[in-house]
Amino acid sequence: MPIDFQLTEAQRQQQQDARNFATKVLGGAFATYSKLPTQSARFQAIRPFYRLATAGGLIKGQIPVSMGGTNESLVDAAIALEEMYATDVSVTLTVAGTGLGLTPLILSGHERLQKECLKPFLEAGEEGEPLASLVHSEPQGTANWLEKGGNGLQTTAVKDGDDWVVNGDKLWTTNSPGWDSRGADLQCLVCRQVREAGAPQDPHADPSASIIVFCLTRETIASNSSEAYEILDEPELAGHPATSGPHTRLTNLRIPSSFVLAQGTAAAQVIEQSFTASAALVAAFATSIMRSAFDAALTFAKADSRGGALPIIERQSVADLLMDTKMRLDTTRLLTWKALHALEKGPGDFPSRQELCLEAKIYGSENAVKSVVDCMKVVGMTSYRTDQAFARLLNDAMCLPLFDGGNVGVRRRQFEKILKMENYESTWGF
Repeated sequence: MPIDFQLTEAQRQQQQDARNFATKVLGGAFATYSKLPTQSARFQAIRPFYRLATAGGLIKGQIPVSMGGTNESLVDAAIALEEMYATDVSVTLTVAGTGLGLTPLILSGHERLQKECLKPFLEAGEEGEPLASLVHSEPQGTANWLEKGGNGLQTTAVKDGDDWVVNGDKLWTTNSPGWDSRGADLQCLVCRQVREAGAPQDPHADPSASIIVFCLTRETIASNSSEAYEILDEPELAGHPATSGPHTRLTNLRIPSSFVLAQGTAAAQVIEQSFTASAALVAAFATSIMRSAFDAALTFAKADSRGGALPIIERQSVADLLMDTKMRLDTTRLLTWKALHALEKGPGDFPSRQELCLEAKIYGSENAVKSVVDCMKVVGMTSYRTDQAFARLLNDAMCLPLFDGGNVGVRRRQFEKILKMENYESTWGF
């Protein structure tokens, strides 16, 4: 069978539908929230846009067809997210954050919890606005959370009768507070099992053996005291100005044992697999940013002479910068599609599939920053004005190498681990 990079008719329609939604609905989002004074207020302002995304099937589109959703592949998700993120990063990241929040549940194989916890996302109608969050990151950092001899996760869970009692702080957990600071509809909460709260990690044990993941619902939070779940702070961000990733404190939060999604090595694996899929989707975001910067710079270069006799597109140095950007964005898009296709379809085992997702995230996110700067060089000082798109694009792009597993501390180290494998082959994934 020949290699075919053409989208199917269904994918082309999905791409056009996402583009239309982005243009007609998300196009007005930034003007709505940008003048509000705080990250929290701006997040609240995107609520009606998120509701429209839900009504348009974009949340149901995060769930596989086999579980009642409409998502047929991760490539489909990347196609839609690229169109949306190119128009508004905050609403799109909130939609994608719900997808990431659902991923451990989807991958877990836990049929009872899947049926119970996916229900609000599958049945959300025109007034629905369900949020999900993968609650993993912590204030002290989690790049080395599974390193033997390290401190490990500081959010701990102690078994007490039919419940687990959770204590600890979480940070950078997209969507986790919900719309009212009392929790998202579903939080996949990652903790470390201990005999007593705050106990240190055994330096001689395999850290993955003590990992536990809970399905934390709003109902469970409501059944606890108000002090058990507190939002301490919502960091003000340089980019993604209307997203939420607060500092949350859990104090003797009781979760019934029936909401344990996974334990031990299986729990650690489902989290790593969840972040593998999201790595390639970050590359789709990078494609969006490069595309937006390229379009803006090309339009300027064709229309402006900068005082000369010809539009600056006629200058080789300008054309070269634009060519480099276009090649990077096209390469990133194709690598994203290939990575997600390989992750779902193969060939090879998990490390060989993971490699391409890591490549996509690292290559795309780092080149997004470079490409925006190159496009600013094309335009010159005018690009530094706040009424131009470039400064905003740069602030958004700078986040991509840092979040969803920072490239230096997480993604390159995962890639390095794969390269060190005895059976590694440079043709993996192909």
